[in-house]
Amino acid sequence: MDNLTAARATMAFSLGFHIIFASIGMTMPLFMSAAHWLWLKKKNPVYLELTKMWMRGVAILFAVGAVSGTVLSFELGLLWPGFMRHAGAIIGMPFSWEGTAFFLEAVAIGLFLYGWKRMHPWVHWATGLTVGVAGFVSGIFVVAVSGWMNAPAGFEWLDGAAHNIDPVKAMFNRAWPHLSLHMQLAALQAVGFGVAGIHAFLYLRGKAPEVHLRALKIAMAFGAVASLAQPFAGHFAGRRVAQLQPVKLAAMEGHFETSRRAPLYIGGIPDEEARTTRWGVPVPGLLSLMAHDDIDAEVAGLDQFPREDWPPVAITHVSFQIMVGIGMAMALLGVLYFVYARRGRFPAWFLRVLVVFAPFGMVAIETGWVVTEVGRQPWIIHGILRTRDAVTPVPGMVWHFALFLVLYTALAIATVWLFKRQIQAVQNQAAQNRRAGQEQAAQNQTGQPA
Repeated sequence: MDNLTAARATMAFSLGFHIIFASIGMTMPLFMSAAHWLWLKKKNPVYLELTKMWMRGVAILFAVGAVSGTVLSFELGLLWPGFMRHAGAIIGMPFSWEGTAFFLEAVAIGLFLYGWKRMHPWVHWATGLTVGVAGFVSGIFVVAVSGWMNAPAGFEWLDGAAHNIDPVKAMFNRAWPHLSLHMQLAALQAVGFGVAGIHAFLYLRGKAPEVHLRALKIAMAFGAVASLAQPFAGHFAGRRVAQLQPVKLAAMEGHFETSRRAPLYIGGIPDEEARTTRWGVPVPGLLSLMAHDDIDAEVAGLDQFPREDWPPVAITHVSFQIMVGIGMAMALLGVLYFVYARRGRFPAWFLRVLVVFAPFGMVAIETGWVVTEVGRQPWIIHGILRTRDAVTPVPGMVWHFALFLVLYTALAIATVWLFKRQIQAVQNQAAQNRRAGQEQAAQNQTGQPA
């Protein structure tokens, strides 16, 4: 494995690991705050139990996300010194603002964890909400950096270096709006379905059913709304990619030949040598309509770009198809959720489907980032700097990759173990509460201790 391959593998693995915890860290505090708000309004102890259960999960995942995110920041300099030499002064502002948001998030989570009965109830609730809001803002600033890499702005490139840098223009680049919107909705969608699936599984097993049913409803309220909004955000993102990175759009769609009334392929495997997408189902004109809101519009194919500027077409296309397929299925489940919620009853088959779909949202996020990052190749800064020219010359990066593989695997195992302990503790507490309630009810009826 050469240095470039090892560096790419290390960054991909680190980012793929971190993005799971970053997504959960952005959204779970919002679920926790919703449960806490319901406790303060209705005084139903189930919501208090649920708030404290999710609070423990938020604390664990915050710690894991902080560690894995810190590693990523060091890897930018370690693996890609050529990138940081040119980009450091340009992308420093969003990273510093992200650090500020993270600091606020850390302070807020500390106040929430240790503020029970020490603060006014609604002030305490506000600290929990601040954790979620700060996490969302933090994610937006990080995505701004990815947006800049895909649509560089805020500088003049002269003689192989950046001049006349405008960090504000760089941060609020043309790719930032659609990437941020798409990612934030994806986080709500993935975590909403993931949490709902876990609680649906526990509900079907009869473990503290009232807690898990209410948890499912809160999680799906967020996940279902995000799933219904995501196709519109995806359409907006597709149009922006058509304008900013037409070669990426062509790879995403397996579109080799420039044409009018361009077809959109459902499925299929691109064959780069034959320049065709095999086994796909073409829908005539739909790609033109999706990219340009005109069924007769011309869509640039890969034939318009030098072969050396093509991204890995098969990986980009298949990843895009997986992301869209999962997104559409989740949108359908979102509709069904609101139908059954309105009826006041969820069929067992629907709950089982939610269990199956629990990990799929994260799969969609991972494949979506493959589309964003792999689809930008061979550029680390689109149209400016190639990835191979930014990698470190220091040998032995394969050992670095192996070390991180072992460390992250151990961290994942420890996280799962901690979560298993927390779920068991919650179930035991719920069982104790039920027994205490039954004993109190028996005492009230007989006038004697149960």
